[in-house]
Amino acid sequence: MSSSGAAAEAARREFRKLIEQKGHAVDNARAAVARLEVAFAEGALVRTAAVDQTLADLRIALEQDEGQKLGGKSAEAARFITRALARLIADA
Repeated sequence: MSSSGAAAEAARREFRKLIEQKGHAVDNARAAVARLEVAFAEGALVRTAAVDQTLADLRIALEQDEGQKLGGKSAEAARFITRALARLIADA
C-alpha cells in the first residue's frame, strides 16, 4: 500500500521537481536523494525493497573521488535511475 496524505504527495512532488530542474543531472540526483531521505525519516514515505535497491544503484552512479568530475555516463545513469525511482516512489 502506498503512502498517502499531504506529506507523501509533497515529497513526491518535490522529488520530481528536483530531478527535472535545470542543472547537472548528478547534482539534481543528489538533492533528490537527500529529499527522499528526509521523507523516509519523517515517515511521509515508506521504504520498499525496490526503492532501497534503486537508491543503492543511484549512489554507485554518483560516487566520485575527491576532485573528480563526473562525466556524461554518470549524468545519463543519474537521469535514468532517478526516473525509475520517481515511478517507484509513486507507489511507496
